[in-house]
Amino acid sequence: MLKKIVFAIALLFSITSCAQKKDVHIILLAGQSNMAGHGNYETLDASLKKRLEKVADRVLLSTSDNPKIAPRPLSYYTTEIEKYNFNKHFGPELFIGLTLAEANPKQEYLLIKKAVGGTSLYGAWSTDWSAEKNELAERGVRKKLKLYNAHLQNINANLTRLKKEGKTYKIIGLAWMQGESDTNKEITASSYQKNLQQLINGYRKQLKIESLPFVIGQVNPLPRKFKKGPGLVRNGMEEVARLDNKVEIVKTELSLIKKWNDFPKHSDNLHYNTEGQKRLGTAFANKLIALNKK
Repeated sequence: MLKKIVFAIALLFSITSCAQKKDVHIILLAGQSNMAGHGNYETLDASLKKRLEKVADRVLLSTSDNPKIAPRPLSYYTTEIEKYNFNKHFGPELFIGLTLAEANPKQEYLLIKKAVGGTSLYGAWSTDWSAEKNELAERGVRKKLKLYNAHLQNINANLTRLKKEGKTYKIIGLAWMQGESDTNKEITASSYQKNLQQLINGYRKQLKIESLPFVIGQVNPLPRKFKKGPGLVRNGMEEVARLDNKVEIVKTELSLIKKWNDFPKHSDNLHYNTEGQKRLGTAFANKLIALNKK
């Protein structure tokens, strides 16, 4: 009789544990330098750092191409070259992770990020990669990059790791911060809308998630080589979001007088500074939360 009672208690505990087990929520992050990020971690105030430290044990970040390197707790990254006179950099992932974790205090998160500065959707990020397109769109070592494929490999390596650890997961969305490079040439700018839709379709097909939520960060660089470029890329982003109810856009101001009131930038008028990255990450997270309620 006692054995039966012990068995029943053990079975009940097992059932309860399974019922309480939650999927690890996965957010994918992709893009170029503003996704890599140039916020200065050292200048965050102490209260913010404490909030980040409090959630770090349940918000992990994977950025490595080496599948043997496990994700690390959410924090800054360091660079060998001291850009902007500091070397503790962060991108939107810091405040995406913080915002989501504070909104869901018992939820675990994994962020899988791939970002390389100066790369284009037409070239290195293309779902239909070719050496000819990369030759036209990319510079230097970027001409050999296949970032869409590399990101998918990173994602699959992380999913395999979770399965081996006996964990279940749910991919809740992708945040995309890219497009500045595509504004520089007519062919890359004019085809941006089509290429962005193909990218979204590609991730959804490869990950087998028909309605994968997708959040676009709208770029706003100053016009450079091709003056119409920023407008074409920005409009293309808005149109993609308008046509798909599982796509949202973080809109930005396009300023010709070098004032960035919505998402502040460094003095180069290209990369978001600490405050800009804080606001960008928070905006991405809020869009992801909204999309997952639809």
